[in-house]
Amino acid sequence: MKEQKYPLSWKKDDFSIKIFCSIPNIATGIFLKSGKANFVIDPGDGILRDLNTEIGTKQILGISDIFVTHGHHDHIGGVWSLLTYLRVMRKGSPLTIHHPEGCVEIESILNAFEQVYAKSISYKLTLQSIDETTGFTQNNVLIKPFRVVHKEFLSDGSKREVPALGYNFSYKNKTICYGGDTAYCDELVNHARNADLAIIEAGHKDDEPDDMHMTLKEAKSIGNTAKEYFLVHVPE
Repeated sequence: MKEQKYPLSWKKDDFSIKIFCSIPNIATGIFLKSGKANFVIDPGDGILRDLNTEIGTKQILGISDIFVTHGHHDHIGGVWSLLTYLRVMRKGSPLTIHHPEGCVEIESILNAFEQVYAKSISYKLTLQSIDETTGFTQNNVLIKPFRVVHKEFLSDGSKREVPALGYNFSYKNKTICYGGDTAYCDELVNHARNADLAIIEAGHKDDEPDDMHMTLKEAKSIGNTAKEYFLVHVPE
């Protein structure tokens, strides 16, 4: 395991991923590049700043797909600024946002964005909900979404499960597994096994497991089944 110090970077030939940050309740931001394809994963607050520093305007305008694991603010807080920047800079190519079915947060942001800027959006914007976990291909990358288990607190102190996904990205016989936020679950165990890189959250402070995040021990047990792994979303 590599020491967790953001940004975290991994690269094999022309397949790479950079985790700008993954800080609980603050922000997550991830950039994946495969050949000429540019993907953004979980665009939390600060994603536009980080992308501008990393790749500049031309490649930002070339982003074709955004993948959202779930609708919590630290994973989608930068969506509005990124979409607005693409509009201001006159992006011409299409953009697809993939998200778990029932993710009302991302749906609400997109509805509001289209209402405000209906007459000045320069690019085709598609919101693609994922209601099944069959794989699909985007720009020569095979994407396999999978269900994970993540919950949130309600005002009365009870919990409810939120729509949440992890993703496997495969390109030229290399696979990156990103679990997003999740409690320990068989789906993540199965998808991380033998991945070239597994990105695993360890967001639970205590040693005792819960149904919202994984403990450090749980996260490491999954990471050790991959060829390499990063631990993210670790409380500071």
